Amino acid sequence: MIVISDTSPITNLAAIGQLELLRQLYTTIVIPVAVYNEMVSVDKTVPGAVEVQTLSWIQTQIVADTQDVINFQSSQDEIDLGEAEAIALALELKADLLLMDERRGRALAANYKLNIIG
Repeated sequence: MIVISDTSPITNLAAIGQLELLRQLYTTIVIPVAVYNEMVSVDKTVPGAVEVQTLSWIQTQIVADTQDVINFQSSQDEIDLGEAEAIALALELKADLLLMDERRGRALAANYKLNIIG
């Protein structure tokens, strides 16, 4: 099963000490580089930042089609880079599931018939 995650599901579960639930439910989670950067390349400590750098079951992957990311970001949905890359990666990998909490990102992903939970 291929499961792609945006930032919020990881940070929210890590904040309450329940990140392990994702491994129990899905075995492996794939995040795009923008999600990784949103967590580790900021000045403040973000819940889950250490885990995305160290846990083998959270894998980071580059989005191959950057034009999709640009198109998603310039759409009227006004989604951020992490959401745009998560949707693009889910489409590229033909993901079984996309973990995303943000309403605008979920609406855009639904337009592409992605299975979403969040």
